[in-house]
Amino acid sequence: MTIPKLTITTPVEEINRYMKNTMIEHLGICLTAYGEGWVEATMPVDHRTFRPGGLLHGGANLALSETIAGFGSMLTVDSREYDVRGIQVSANHTGKADGDLVYARAEVLHLGKRTHVWNVDIRSESGKLLSTSRVTNMIVRRNGK
Repeated sequence: MTIPKLTITTPVEEINRYMKNTMIEHLGICLTAYGEGWVEATMPVDHRTFRPGGLLHGGANLALSETIAGFGSMLTVDSREYDVRGIQVSANHTGKADGDLVYARAEVLHLGKRTHVWNVDIRSESGKLLSTSRVTNMIVRRNGK
């Protein structure tokens, strides 16, 4: 698969097409907006993201956090030359979802040559904080160059 060059001027629809046939698509994660140093997305609260008992699974929140922080990093580097790999994610889950969607916003805290650090907050439809996480991405050259 050819890796496209992604930038903050790449249309959101194109980036969402890039996620086809991945876990991201399976979970229903959809990027909604992004700009310099931030990314926003939604994820459904349904059978794909539930834990037994019908509550939103904390692991789904982690997948959402790592996804949007990863795309945030991809938008800041030449994605054809560099790969972005999540190397650490930690979260605190603070509430339960109260609707059919959750809303996530990632904001960059550090953009180094080899690591990027992002903070991600996930909120319910009512705006209540559900999860807050810190994601560290490693930036590596593709093809071992």
